[in-house]
Amino acid sequence: MEARPGFHFFCRGNPPPALPGLSVTMQNNNIDRGKRQETKMQEKVITLATPVFFLLIFIELAVGLLRRRNTYRLNDAINSISLGVLSQVSGVFMQVLRIGIYAWLASHIGLFKLPADSLWVWLSGLLLYDLCYYWLHRCGHEVNVLWAAHVVHHQSEDYNLSTALRQTSSGPFLSWIFYVPMAVLGYPVEVFAAVALIDLLYQFWVHTQQIGKLGWLDRVLVTPSNHRVHHGVNDIYLDKNYGGILILWDRLFGTFIEERDQDPVVYGTRSPLRSWNPVWANFEVYKVLWLDAWRAQRPGDKLRVWLKAPGWRPADVAAKWPGTSFDIARPLYHPQLSLAAQVYCLVQFSIVLLVTTHFLAAQVAMSWPLGLAYAAWLAAGLWIVGGLMEMRPRYAALEALRLAATGAGVVIGKVWFGGVSLSPLLQGAVITVSLVSMIALWLIFKRFSTTHGHLSHQ
Repeated sequence: MEARPGFHFFCRGNPPPALPGLSVTMQNNNIDRGKRQETKMQEKVITLATPVFFLLIFIELAVGLLRRRNTYRLNDAINSISLGVLSQVSGVFMQVLRIGIYAWLASHIGLFKLPADSLWVWLSGLLLYDLCYYWLHRCGHEVNVLWAAHVVHHQSEDYNLSTALRQTSSGPFLSWIFYVPMAVLGYPVEVFAAVALIDLLYQFWVHTQQIGKLGWLDRVLVTPSNHRVHHGVNDIYLDKNYGGILILWDRLFGTFIEERDQDPVVYGTRSPLRSWNPVWANFEVYKVLWLDAWRAQRPGDKLRVWLKAPGWRPADVAAKWPGTSFDIARPLYHPQLSLAAQVYCLVQFSIVLLVTTHFLAAQVAMSWPLGLAYAAWLAAGLWIVGGLMEMRPRYAALEALRLAATGAGVVIGKVWFGGVSLSPLLQGAVITVSLVSMIALWLIFKRFSTTHGHLSHQ
């Protein structure tokens, strides 16, 4: 399963039912006023849930340290949350692919018009949504083009609550297809949006190694034990336990397996990402598929590349460009970073995280071009932090450029994205942070710009 929890972060493989606060200038006109109210309802719920997510992350970290079973690494956690931020930011521009298309389908091809005030409609809607999600999730592991989006959630070689925040930015393009049955049956858009939110939020807590087996609950619900299995690359666990809330779907369709004490779960993917770049994480598998399709000689193979299961490659391509073999005993990707460099990356990441909350609120009144520019600035910050965690010299230069451009933009324009006028105090704060960051950047990262491209991986 893939997380889509939110920063509004969600906790799952497919994109959230709607993202907060889209204005008329940034959404399809087919979404009427009532549908926009659904996004505002979700915004309120997720705004309340967001601090809870982070509180639980800190609690899990503390429990792990006390039990001497820590499951966190700073670089991996930053990378996971960065992917969640990117997904939420990009999702602002793809809202129509969930609520918009669903609303249009329900109103044009719905066979019935089910009442939104009926308890059985809500309960059956949640059950049907969870079933649709099972098939989306399963196909996300069995069809290459869907795996290219879903893989983001599985790239982490750790397993903790921050892993739940890893989410794709490209999933919305195709995931809506799997919920067409709900629209055809006439489930109201407000029911669809709400049960999707319930289904998504439920799945945050299952991404932990600190909770063991839960007896009879493991036989009915998706639990931490059941979902740990899903994230495993062990032969015995591969492509199992796809359920969202109910593990009963896996039992029904033959994809269930119980976690075994004698087979500890190894997390990640069979083709490791080996990067902290959240932008690259979203495109890595697409690039591999595109190259295989381009290089394949047979026209049919060019199509099969996208529709076959992950790992399938045309024979001629595999012979000429062989892939790397899978080794379950591979070392974790963990470039060594000084404590000062870790603190710098954490501070800059936290600043981008904070500014993202402004973007998600301010984009209500933004035009598309301005919204895209703001989103690009946020993505650049996360991309550069990822590069710094890999100790790559060019990212230190890019970071200096980003800081200089940010400070200069405030000095010249005296405004922030969205036309927000900055008081002299805020202007001074932004300029000071930019200058102090540039000095710290030079002091911390200057040495490796002349010694090595990046430090060794462990």
